[in-house]
Amino acid sequence: MQVFREIEIAELLELLEKESNNVQLFDVRSDGELYEGLIPGSAHLPMHSLPLKINELNKDKITILYCHVGVLSARACAYMTANGFDYVHNLRGGIQAWAKSGLQLFMPAKVAV
Repeated sequence: MQVFREIEIAELLELLEKESNNVQLFDVRSDGELYEGLIPGSAHLPMHSLPLKINELNKDKITILYCHVGVLSARACAYMTANGFDYVHNLRGGIQAWAKSGLQLFMPAKVAV
């Protein structure tokens, strides 16, 4: 059985700095939860649309998922690993931890991928 791992904000920042071309970062919250904003460089991929979009995602890239606090994104990570993704990480604490760290958020012009 394949498992995903938790990633800390500092690790994510390092990955984005060193391997930005090899990282795909997704917010799995619903449209109505985006009022807080998104992490720069991320795309919105609501959990409910993941089964429909999974074949469009690159299995060879490092995939980081996040939600509000990390619970929904952990479920999304489990789904992705069960569907053949080897490099899946859940952002510990989600967008809430990112915001509490004082890091920048952006408001999307369009809410769905």
